[in-house]
Amino acid sequence: MHLRRLSLTDFRSYAEAGLNLEPGITTLVGSNGQGKTNLVEAAAYLATFGSHRVATDAPLIRIGADRAILRAVIFAAGRDSLLEVEINPGRANRVRLNKAPARPRDALGVFRCVLFAPEDIVVVKGDPDQRRRYLDDLLVALRPRYAAVRADYERVLRQRTALLKSARASGTVPAGALEVWDDHLVTAGAELTVGRLRLVEQLRDLVAGSYSAVSGNNRDTGLEYRMSAQQAGHPPAAPPAAAGAPAAAEPDAGKLAGCLREALALRRRAELERAVCLVGPHRDELELSIGGLPARGYASHGESWSMALALRLAAYQLLRAGGEDPVLLLDDVFAELDSERRERLAGLIAGAEQVLITAAVREDVPGGLTGARFGVAEGEITSA
Repeated sequence: MHLRRLSLTDFRSYAEAGLNLEPGITTLVGSNGQGKTNLVEAAAYLATFGSHRVATDAPLIRIGADRAILRAVIFAAGRDSLLEVEINPGRANRVRLNKAPARPRDALGVFRCVLFAPEDIVVVKGDPDQRRRYLDDLLVALRPRYAAVRADYERVLRQRTALLKSARASGTVPAGALEVWDDHLVTAGAELTVGRLRLVEQLRDLVAGSYSAVSGNNRDTGLEYRMSAQQAGHPPAAPPAAAGAPAAAEPDAGKLAGCLREALALRRRAELERAVCLVGPHRDELELSIGGLPARGYASHGESWSMALALRLAAYQLLRAGGEDPVLLLDDVFAELDSERRERLAGLIAGAEQVLITAAVREDVPGGLTGARFGVAEGEITSA
C-alpha cells in the first residue's frame, strides 16, 4: 500500500496543497512551524478520521474557512482508490470513496498507516488513557468493526454518566434506569475488552523483539492488561502468560460480562456518590514494564523512547501481517533520538513500501534513508 497523491484544502495552515508521492522514502524538510507536521497529520487523518494532536476537529480548519477537505489517491490490492473527507466542525463529516458517499466506518481500512510522533512518549510516560487509545486505535485499524464497538461503548458511557449526575443532583434514581444502562455497558464493555485482551497477546512478543532491536539490549519487557473490575476483587478472565509459558487462554466474553456486572454492583454506592462510572474499559490500564519495573516512573528517557518506538513497530508488524505494508509516517522523530537509536530505527524501516519522514534539518535523518526530498517553507512545498 502507498499514497500516490495527497491534497489539502483549508486544512491547518494550507489554503491549497498537493503532493505527488512514490513508493520508498520521502523526506519533507523545513524549519519548525512551516507546515510539515500538518501534512503528516492530514495523511493520518485519512486512516483514522481523527487527529493525533487534538481531540476535536475545529483546530484543523484554516482560520477564515468553514470546512477542510482532504483527498488521497491510495494504491492497494493492485488498484487505485480515491478517498475524500470533508471536515465540518460541529456537523457530521462527509466521506466519499471513489466519488460515492460512504460512512466513515465503512471507509476505515482503505488507507492504513502507522504514525511515529514526538507525542508517542506520553504513551509510555503519560496517563492510562494514552495507552488505552493506543490499543483502541490499533484494534480498529486491524479490525474496522471495532470502530462501532468503541463508539457504542463511548455512547453508553456518556448516557450512564449523565444519569449518575442527574441522580446525585435529584437524590433519586428512576426505577430500573441504571440497570438498563448497566446492561448496555456490560455488553459493549465485554466486547471491547475481549478485543483488547486478544490484541495484547498478539503484541507482547512483537514489542519485546522491537524493543531489543531499537535499544540494542535484551532487557525484558512486559505488557499486562489490568481490568478495573479486578480492583473489586475479581480475577482476570484471561490471566497473562508468564515468559516462556503457553499463551494465555482465549478471553471468555461471558465471564468478562459477569465480572463487569458484579463489579458494577459492588461499586454502585460509590458511583452514585461521585456521579462517575468507576468500572469498565474506560478505567482499565495497559501496564508497560522494562526490566521488571513499571516503565512509567522508572524508565529513563532513552528506555521510554525505545518502548514508544517498540509499540509503533509492533503495530506496523501486525498490520503488515494482513498482506500489505501500511504507510509509515515519521514526524520529527529522529530529532528526539540519539545517534544509535536513529541508525537502528532507520534499519528497521528502510524496507517498508512507503515511508514519509519530516525533519527540521536533513542531517537528522540517517544517511541510509535516501529517496525523494521536498522542502516545506511558509506553507509552500517544493521539490528539493
